[in-house]
Amino acid sequence: MGTLSPYGMARQLEIDVMRILAAVDVTALDVKAAKLVAEIKQQVVDARLDIRDWEMSETRQEQLQNERIASKRLEDLRRDILAASEYNIFSAVDVAQLTARIDSIAEQLE
Repeated sequence: MGTLSPYGMARQLEIDVMRILAAVDVTALDVKAAKLVAEIKQQVVDARLDIRDWEMSETRQEQLQNERIASKRLEDLRRDILAASEYNIFSAVDVAQLTARIDSIAEQLE
């Protein structure tokens, strides 16, 4: 098995996050937690697209700009996953695995 590109890693992260969130009954959550779930869903998709843009950058300047955007999005995603764990949306194991993946993706962008 070969190593995944940052985009491939982001795609796998998206799949895993969406799988976990699919099991969450959003209607049973309070407003703040439900909003957090919606934000995480959007962030993980946007992060994948940001990383795709980074990989497709044609100039170094464009790549650096896309790296900043993707890194910020990954940082926000990591923060919100941790916040969602306070509502028992993500388990401690989920948080550890997902943040390790996020860190691994961020390292690939540097």
